[in-house]
Amino acid sequence: MENQIEEMQISTNEIAYQQDKAQIDIQISTAKTYPRNIKRAVDDAIAVATMDKDTASTCTYSVPRGGKAISGPSVHLAKIIAQQWGNLRVETKVVNVDLTTVTSQAIAFDLEKNLAIKVEVKRSIMTKMGRMKDDMIVVTGNAGNSIALRNAIFAIIPKSVTDKVYKTAMTLITGDISDETKLIKRRKVIIDALMGTYSVTETEILSAIGKASIAHIVGEDIVVLIGIGQAIKDGDTTIEEAFRGKVKGAVVMPNVDKEAERIELLIQNATTVGELLNYEEAAKKSPELTKLFSDQLNKLDK
Repeated sequence: MENQIEEMQISTNEIAYQQDKAQIDIQISTAKTYPRNIKRAVDDAIAVATMDKDTASTCTYSVPRGGKAISGPSVHLAKIIAQQWGNLRVETKVVNVDLTTVTSQAIAFDLEKNLAIKVEVKRSIMTKMGRMKDDMIVVTGNAGNSIALRNAIFAIIPKSVTDKVYKTAMTLITGDISDETKLIKRRKVIIDALMGTYSVTETEILSAIGKASIAHIVGEDIVVLIGIGQAIKDGDTTIEEAFRGKVKGAVVMPNVDKEAERIELLIQNATTVGELLNYEEAAKKSPELTKLFSDQLNKLDK
């Protein structure tokens, strides 16, 4: 009797699955053998994030949301922490492109703790002129990948770790502002850089952070402005959204009515007494603004 040879066909997907599973098993085994040293990981992340001011500046972003600038740790900081945290497997990719949106997906897998988190982010690919061209869809997809990756990594890394590294980096980029002279110098450096790089006006910069004058800019505002610049570079926002979409018509300062409207909006948008007090002098320009300031102060002081 002749030997019979049975041919078997294994799908490409099955082969890929088995290879991927074997790789993950090896990574998990390695992670268990060489567990992370949390203190060393945090110290190393701080060392990298604060290597210089340029590196520290990439660790934050700020985007306009609901009339305010929302700031936080960036994807660059997420990558720094992930690299030093170790025993992580991270992946990101575009999983779908439809008529109006592109969907990005990221997975962060803590091999040591056996915890995996998947995040999806949708980005619009529609403009006033219609659907974006293919090259811009690719750019939008890459921006979505960055956001999804950032969110997935920060969902895995303990918030206390992220906050510690982030705050240290932010302290570095604000520089030494221990007295008024140093603060004034630092303000000028940041504002000149934004005006030169993005061709924006002083008024537009103030509108982006909700300040009535440069004299009211403090350390936290400097962080926000640096974050806005980084968000523009990363494609998270645009110059128009960041500097020209917050207060319409605020570009023209000589118009008294426009200035009053701007101060009124700033007073109404204040969320803390400390923020509101920045506009006390400006509110004295008219009885209406004075009354609005007083009413808002009473509201926030309760």
